Amino acid sequence: MPNQNKIKVGIVGGTGFTAGELIRILLYHPNVEISFVTSQSLQGALITEVHKDLIGETDLKFQELAQPADVIFLCLPHGESKNWLIDNEKRISSDVKIIDLGNDFRVDEVWKDKTFIYGLCEFNKEAIMKASYIANPGCFATAIQLGMLPVLKEEEISNVYCVGVTGSTGAGKALHQTTNFNWRSNNISPYKTLTHQHIAEIEKSISLVSKVPTEVNFVPWRGDFPRGIFITLQFKSKKTIGELNEIFKYQYKYSKFVHVSPSPIDLKLVANTNKALVYIEKVDDNVAVHVAIDNLLKGASGQAVQNMNLMFGFEEHAGLFLKPSVF
Repeated sequence: MPNQNKIKVGIVGGTGFTAGELIRILLYHPNVEISFVTSQSLQGALITEVHKDLIGETDLKFQELAQPADVIFLCLPHGESKNWLIDNEKRISSDVKIIDLGNDFRVDEVWKDKTFIYGLCEFNKEAIMKASYIANPGCFATAIQLGMLPVLKEEEISNVYCVGVTGSTGAGKALHQTTNFNWRSNNISPYKTLTHQHIAEIEKSISLVSKVPTEVNFVPWRGDFPRGIFITLQFKSKKTIGELNEIFKYQYKYSKFVHVSPSPIDLKLVANTNKALVYIEKVDDNVAVHVAIDNLLKGASGQAVQNMNLMFGFEEHAGLFLKPSVF
């Protein structure tokens, strides 16, 4: 499809945080027209009743699945995308591309006659450009792989230890004890220690690049802030800090969004952007790789749009010129 033509986009499951970010991006994307946004519970309601920051910017309403659509984003709870496809398979034209933001196809990528390509753009770009179906990576998985895969391609590392902290939006909109303000404010806590669901997709990617079996020991933390992910990977390496920096700079030489920082990084540098910043430190044989991303953008909706851009031959950064909050 010529780049100057606008494609029609559908969003299934339009009330959550990731769907809201997706709508905000696509409303101003130069190559896109939003065809429909669905919601089971709010059909017929204005989108601005949920995403109130869009008042004055759109008069779109939630509706049922509609045609035409060139690509459909599935913003459904984990485990629901496959069920949705089963229920709606006959209503979708065979040439409609699908980008799933859930975890249904990240590890088990083949479903019926469809093969979902893992959409980690910086490592799978050529396959994404040819794909019709994309499994968008998880937020923690994105940050961890961006900080780990380059060195695993170059050095044998058997154990990687990782801690990461995420904002409250990572838990979605459903009400839980650990998401209410009284509990979350001025508080931190670990969760899913060494068992987080993103470990499976990380291990699958590692198996494709690592020279030896590599074990990932990951402890995620809930943070006292709305959005963003900051992870630190720790492992042993014989390479110098200069060599490590060159490995990462070479890997991301042509990346539109991943950058190796010469100085320490913090979370606000990437909040509200599709960027990932990497900073490397080394003491003796001990290496620490820090990675910061926005969990809703590079960790979800921004990366999904980046995948869409690659699939349709648009500029990879189209619609993703987003400014960090900084303060």
